[in-house]
Amino acid sequence: MSNEVNHQVRLAARPQGTPGPEVWEHTTEPVPEPGEGRIVVRVSHISLDPAMRGWMNEGRSYAPPVGIGEVMRALGLGEVVASRNTDFAVGDTVTGVLGVQEYVESDGRGLQKVSPTADVPPERYLALLGMTGMTAYFGLFDVGALKEGDTVVVSGAAGAVGSVVGQLAKIKGARVVGIAGGPEKCAWITGELGFDAAIDYRSENVSQRLKELAPEGVDVYFDNVGGDILDAVLGRLAMHARVVICGAISQYNAEGDMTGPKNYMNLLVNRARMEGFLVGDYLPRWGEAGTELAGWLAEGRLRSREDVVDGTVADFPEVFLKLFRGENTGKLVLRLNRA
Repeated sequence: MSNEVNHQVRLAARPQGTPGPEVWEHTTEPVPEPGEGRIVVRVSHISLDPAMRGWMNEGRSYAPPVGIGEVMRALGLGEVVASRNTDFAVGDTVTGVLGVQEYVESDGRGLQKVSPTADVPPERYLALLGMTGMTAYFGLFDVGALKEGDTVVVSGAAGAVGSVVGQLAKIKGARVVGIAGGPEKCAWITGELGFDAAIDYRSENVSQRLKELAPEGVDVYFDNVGGDILDAVLGRLAMHARVVICGAISQYNAEGDMTGPKNYMNLLVNRARMEGFLVGDYLPRWGEAGTELAGWLAEGRLRSREDVVDGTVADFPEVFLKLFRGENTGKLVLRLNRA
């Protein structure tokens, strides 16, 4: 392993607004031999997630910020290429926090073995069968307390989590309205994924369309974007509605303070609640969720779409920005090509 070179992307500066080239440092180092009880993983896929933007900021949060000079934190998938750990064999495929790099040495804690097949590509373990699917499952069913017949609204509906949320809600007998950007995304979620309706926030008045599509109010709102769209849905809540705060991608690159909701008093008027959650809190139950998700996938009741970009570690900064330009449909993954 000592003759191999590990290409990495490190955080060089705290971003002010959208992360530019000055935020990143491209480095190399030798690939280490694994110590006693440790393994070396060759990374094949890097997951790109909106939450990564928050990890770059200094300040108190649910996870410590990535330190200046540290390899950028990222979920990933790879193959064990050297092992001195009895729990892992050379050739095992694993997922976990691997970072934006080609190789990582690890003690194995936090890594999960998976078994890609011809029917289940590797990147799906970073999407529907990974943290993305778990986020949708627990956010909708546990935090959102979904009931049959509910009217559900999902923002970021063509994204990784939102596209799964809408499908799960349909499986459980809800009526689903997705909010997405552009006619192609809206057509995808209503045509292929089975959403009942879509709102194109780029060309339509979200508040007006919600009045038309949810005349009795919104029972569950699964929020991935925050900002004005969150405010619009708060204005249309049904009695005892549940608002699930998963993310706020519209606010992550704000150079000033985040924009807060103006219509929050509707929570009081409608005896509703708004609750944030972290999928990691449900880790002991991931097996339960994984079994159900895999079953629905095998039955054809769930679809998983991965937006896979082939490239190198050096391409990460530009591919990452696709998330904030709204250019991805489904789960965004960088598949590493070392040729």
